[in-house]
Amino acid sequence: MIAVTGGAGFIGSAIAWRLNTLGEDKIIIVDELGLEEKWKNLVGLSYYDFINKDEFIKGIEAGKDFNFTAVIHMGANSSTTEKDADHLLKNNYEYTKKLAEYCLSKGVRFIYASSAATYGDGSLGFDDDEKLCARLRPLNMYGYSKNLFDIRAVKKGYIDKIAGIKYFNVYGPNEYHKGDMRSVVHKAFEQVMSTGKVKLFKSCNPNYKDGEQMRDFVYVKDAVDMTLFFLERKDRNGLFNVGSGKARTWNDLVTALFNAAGKPVNIEYIDLPGHLVEKYQYFTEARLEKIKKAGYSKNINLLEEGVTDYVKNYLLKDRYFGI
Repeated sequence: MIAVTGGAGFIGSAIAWRLNTLGEDKIIIVDELGLEEKWKNLVGLSYYDFINKDEFIKGIEAGKDFNFTAVIHMGANSSTTEKDADHLLKNNYEYTKKLAEYCLSKGVRFIYASSAATYGDGSLGFDDDEKLCARLRPLNMYGYSKNLFDIRAVKKGYIDKIAGIKYFNVYGPNEYHKGDMRSVVHKAFEQVMSTGKVKLFKSCNPNYKDGEQMRDFVYVKDAVDMTLFFLERKDRNGLFNVGSGKARTWNDLVTALFNAAGKPVNIEYIDLPGHLVEKYQYFTEARLEKIKKAGYSKNINLLEEGVTDYVKNYLLKDRYFGI
C-alpha cells in the first residue's frame, strides 16, 4: 500500500495517475478537499481509500500500523505569499517531521516534497548538496518552512534514509484549482483565450530585459517520473533537484503557448508589484548531475514539447489526468 499525501492536489494526483498507468492501485489518497474543486483531480483514478489529512496525522501520532510500503508526501500549503507563519510551520514543517519519523520507525519508504524556493535569490547557486541547506536564505515563509525540514533531516541523519525532492517550476494538468499559485502556462492560456494577449512582468534588473527573466520550467509528467524513480530505487537517498536542467525565459514560455494554441504572439509587459520587487527571482536552473548520477536516465521534455502536450491534449480539451 502506498500513501500519497496531497493526493488530490496538482503533483499528488499526477503521481496517483502515473502509479495507475504502471498497474498500481493500492493507493491511499490523503488530503483535505474543502470547498475547492480539486476533487475533480480524483475522478477516473483508481485508489483503495481516501483519508482526511487531519485524521491521517492523528493515526500517525498514535502509532497506528497502516501497513504502508511507502509514503509519498506531497501535501503542503504551497503558497509563496502565505502570511501565516505559524500555519506554515504546523502544516509544512511539523506535519512532515511527524510523518518522516513515523516512516523511519516503521521501515516505510519516505519520499517528500521540498522546493527550489529554498534556494532564495539563487546567490548560492542551485546545488542540491545537503551540506548547503543551513546556508540557504529563502525569500518567503513557504521556502523557509521547506528548508527547515531539510535542515532537520540533515542534522538528524534522516536524509541518508529518505528522499527529498526540490521541485522547480512545475506546470501541467490538474493545477487549475491552485488559484494564484497556478503556473504561468495555465494563467496565460486563460489570457490568450479571452484577450488574445499575455501580460508579463517588466524587469527591474538591468541585467535582464523585459520577459527575459529565466526559470527552470519542468513538465509535471517529468517531475512525476523523477519522483517515482526514488520509489523504485530505495537505496537512493538525499536531496535531489527535479527540473528540466535548462533555464528558459518567460518570453520562450508564452511563445510556446501561443504556438501550441495556434495564436499570434502578443505580449504586454506590466510593472512588477511593489511587494514582489525585493523577493523576485530572476534566474533559476536545476543542477541535475546528482539525480543523473543516482541513475535517472529518462529524457526530459523540452519546454516546447511539454507546453504543446499540456495545451493541445489537456487545456484545449478541458481534461484532467485520469479522465
